[in-house]
Amino acid sequence: MGHRRLLTASAPKTDGMSLPASVLSDTEIVATELTRIFDHIPSPAVRLTDAMRYATMNGGKRMRAALVMAAARLAAGGDTVPAGAVRVAASVECLHAYSLIHDDLPAMDDADTRRGKPACHMAFDEATAILAGDALQTLAFELLAADDTHADPLVRARLVMALATASGIDGMAGGQMLDLQAETNPMDLEEVRQMQGMKTGALIQFSAIAGGLHGGADAALADALERYSRDLGLAFQIADDCLDYESDAESLGKPAGQDADRGKASFVVLMGLDQAKQAASSLIAEAEDALAPWGEAATPLCQIARFAIERRT
Repeated sequence: MGHRRLLTASAPKTDGMSLPASVLSDTEIVATELTRIFDHIPSPAVRLTDAMRYATMNGGKRMRAALVMAAARLAAGGDTVPAGAVRVAASVECLHAYSLIHDDLPAMDDADTRRGKPACHMAFDEATAILAGDALQTLAFELLAADDTHADPLVRARLVMALATASGIDGMAGGQMLDLQAETNPMDLEEVRQMQGMKTGALIQFSAIAGGLHGGADAALADALERYSRDLGLAFQIADDCLDYESDAESLGKPAGQDADRGKASFVVLMGLDQAKQAASSLIAEAEDALAPWGEAATPLCQIARFAIERRT
């Protein structure tokens, strides 16, 4: 991974358990918007809507939504999130929820729990869960394409294109395929990095970039957000591997140690626990460095980055 410095003592702190209050207020706004969206779905397929709502509203950190909101605020250059950015954040949550539904299916990771509750296919049934994932994915793009999301149709088109790239064969779907193949084809460190960058990092990177795009980021900020979110996405997954190694299912709210049980390589397996933690810290330091020119205005994004490696779930 090359030479990367350690986090400095001056970096913004979290309590290691939750996002800071200023960031949590953004996630609450997004949760309210998601409730409004589900309440106004006109479809007669009520069971499907219930499954979509269940998978999206059953807890979770909403870190990706917080990234959208914080990046949009930074790009707009004020204290207020631009109108419509909450819909971008909601679309990310819908896309993320779809991916978790499908990840948990018997044909994928075969997980019975998610966030300490029955996985969608356990709470409803497998067919309904598949359809809920499908519907949430399409809802994500519907939200981005709608006039209420941004007045400029070119911005909306760029958001749709960016999410398609992050979620398709070059992003989450392709990464999941590589993850499935890893059960029988051992990966080296670079291959694991590439796979996780697609499966997990792509949506994290989209979230920050999309917030900047919606808020009107100039070229310098857009480039900084890309670098910040790339390092954050990789650090997040390394931290996830460390949690999977150190924690149990009750603490995580989902099965623990499945990758090791299936013989799949992870950052911890390939690097060792201490070196993996060091790498995650160094990546977050570089993510913070990317935003240093924006000073205190970038504090929420730096707090989210620190939370990514200090969280306990």
